[in-house]
Amino acid sequence: MAFASFFGRVLFASIFILSAYQELNEYGVNGGTAAKALGPKFDVFLKHVQPKVAVQLPDIQVKHLVAAAIALKGMGGILFIFGSSFGAYLLLWHQLITIPILYDFYNYDKEAKEFGQLFIKFTQNVALFGALLFFIGMKNSIPGRQSKKKAPKTKTV
Repeated sequence: MAFASFFGRVLFASIFILSAYQELNEYGVNGGTAAKALGPKFDVFLKHVQPKVAVQLPDIQVKHLVAAAIALKGMGGILFIFGSSFGAYLLLWHQLITIPILYDFYNYDKEAKEFGQLFIKFTQNVALFGALLFFIGMKNSIPGRQSKKKAPKTKTV
């Protein structure tokens, strides 16, 4: 059972690790193709969010967002393989931040071709988010290893 669990974590984390590796190889001075794809979507996201928050959001460069995504996916995926809850939390943060920005189906009409494609990818990533929550929940519900020390015997007088 331990091997099946490890193998499942490897397969699950491979989604994130391979994606991070590909983005790292394409990352250049300007952030690569990921920054080109993320830039317009991030601008639209900021236009939606900025009027709803009372504070001025800081100016964030897209290449820094891509670098942060690479770090979260890479470190989170590697830690997740070894059963670390911290790795799962890193992947959760990545998913939580990127899902509403990358898969903005809500900006398209229901009959548009992009709506269907983005909605399917949105639901797939929400399922990954749910799997991470399930992993964390299961990890927290299993009691830790108990000490093998025997309890001291009480002395009788």
